[in-house]
Formats: sequence, structure tokens, C-alpha cells
Amino acid sequence: YSIPEEMKKGSLIGNVAQDLGLDLKRLRSGQARIVSGESIQYTELKADKGILVVKERIDREQLCGATIPCSFSFDMILESPMELHQITIEITDINDHSPIFETDKINFDISETATTGARFSLTSAEDFDVGVNGLREYFLSENDHFILKQHANAEGKKYAEMVLEKPLDRETNPNLSLKLIAVDGGTPQRSGTVNINVAVLDANDNAPVFNQSIYKASVSENAPKDTYVTAVNASDADFGSNCIVTYHFSDRN
Repeated sequence: YSIPEEMKKGSLIGNVAQDLGLDLKRLRSGQARIVSGESIQYTELKADKGILVVKERIDREQLCGATIPCSFSFDMILESPMELHQITIEITDINDHSPIFETDKINFDISETATTGARFSLTSAEDFDVGVNGLREYFLSENDHFILKQHANAEGKKYAEMVLEKPLDRETNPNLSLKLIAVDGGTPQRSGTVNINVAVLDANDNAPVFNQSIYKASVSENAPKDTYVTAVNASDADFGSNCIVTYHFSDRN
């Protein structure tokens, strides 16, 4: 038999008597019963009706993990005379898990001088479902700088990289917030999301700029040493030590 996981207790699996060509009287006189080597007996035989029903909740992921197909077997025994019938139940997957990331955020420190085409590996998502219900693809939220490239390793596990497509500029945007979305192929479709935080590191790519192109001042010829003449001011759009401005005269005399 083949049934989906997570069926309710008492749900019909199949009409064993009919499928094996056995009379209900034979089931009763033979004291039909099922014998399972499993620690949990997932099925129950209703001998008076000749049917097999779900006795305990069946979680395919708990029972088989990523193994497919997933199934378990047991014997139905009748006495006087002795009969033995093996029954195999295949458990099919339902889309009861969403893709999940092991962390809620990914942090990157990227220099504004990073060249286009630079790649940054992203954390992969896990989906405990299998087949079409498993992880299908990734999406990157819309942004001006990065695109997403998707790959699969030798085992077929999907992973993604973030690729720099447009140069960064710390002075324009020092921090970027993106989202990586993983989706499965089930119906309805399930998804998982992780936040990506990009801190743009400063490079010394800006020169100091004076607030005036020309300063004019006057001073009398007999003014004593250290007399105030005028003040100048320049600023630098860079950050940290790259924005510290010092002043010098081109003519030391």
C-alpha cells in the first residue's frame, strides 16, 4: 500500500481481506493479527471488517529522514492452518516543512573598492521534505548592486552566491539590507527567509575639498607675529582615518 504521511488515526489504508482474497470468516477463525518488529506499531488490523487502518501518526521525516522511497513492512498471521502474509506500506511525502536557514542573518563587510564580479557565498537552507516538496531555488531581494547565482554540489544540494554587479560607494550608501529567500516546489509553496546585512568599508577615494576656491585676506605690514589673518576649512567625505584633514602651505616661507 502507499499512503501519505500525517494521516489521521483511524484512516483507511486498505482492504486487506479483499486484496488477499480472504473471507472475513477466515480472518475471525484464524485469529488474524499483525506482527511488527517496529518499536511503534503504526497500523491496526480491524479483523471484523478486514481492513487496515492508521493506528499512530506517521511522520515520514522521522521515520526515514532523506531516504526515498520510505516504507516499512510487517506480517499478518492467521492460524488453523497457519498463514503468513507480508504487507509493505510506502509513506509518501507531503509538503509539511518550510525551507529554513540555520541563522536569521548573514553579515558581510565589503570594501567599496571591491571589483564587479566578486562572489560571496551564502548560507544554504535546509528542507526536510523530499522530491518535489524539497528545496527548489533561491531568490535575492531587488537591489542595485548584487545578483544571485545558483549552483548544485555533487550530491545535488542547491546553494547560492551573491555576485557584485555594480560598484559600491560608502559615501552614497554605507549599509545595504537584502533578503535571501528559499522556496520549495510543493503546493502550496513554502518559503524561508534570511536577512543579509552588508557594511560597506571605506576606501580613501575622496580628496579633501575646501569650502571656498579662493580665500582673500589683508594684513598690515607692521602686524606682529601670531596676528590672526583668516581661517580656511576643508572636509573629506571618507570615513575614519581617511577623513582626517591636515593643512600645509605649498610655500614654506
